[in-house]
Amino acid sequence: MEAIVRACSDEVWPAQVAAVIANRPDAAGLAFAASHGIATAVVDHRQYPDRDSFDAALAQQIDGFAPDLVVLAGFMRVLTAGFVDRYAGRMLNVHPSLLPSFPGLKTHQQALDAGVRLHGASVHFVTSQLDHGPIVAQAAVPVENGDTPAMLAERVLAIEHIIYPRAVRWFVEGRLALDGLRVTLTPSEPQWLFAGHTAGEGA
Repeated sequence: MEAIVRACSDEVWPAQVAAVIANRPDAAGLAFAASHGIATAVVDHRQYPDRDSFDAALAQQIDGFAPDLVVLAGFMRVLTAGFVDRYAGRMLNVHPSLLPSFPGLKTHQQALDAGVRLHGASVHFVTSQLDHGPIVAQAAVPVENGDTPAMLAERVLAIEHIIYPRAVRWFVEGRLALDGLRVTLTPSEPQWLFAGHTAGEGA
């Protein structure tokens, strides 16, 4: 979220971050957003008896800001199909793996257990199937001998901070189009990134 807010300002996007909404009152992003003059709100999931009622309250809060795009950043709750359908084609998420490989949790451990030599991150449109929406952008990093899940996580997070703001910018510039499961970018530019052996190096 912080990377997106900074990129929006630094790159002078034709958009603004309308609000940052969290499901935890202690989320660090709330203080960051407030310090940048961005509206904040909390919809605490613990105050609702079930997922449907929480999602309804969250949607009401989101709609109060009338956003063109909903961006999930560090939001670790599974959303109901009704909520996802409400924002179909205008809700993005970043997942720490090269989808469709390793959906769900503990992706870095999954990658190490599978013995893959490349791991990475994917920005995708959110659908009701968990971590399987149309892919906007992907970035890959090498899996090094001796890597731990924490080491991989750090390397992947660095590339998430590159491709997620980039994908959001493409959306707000009106450059993305959905054709089934395929996302096209106009005018075309690489929708992938290969990072080097050291986090931060790009290709």
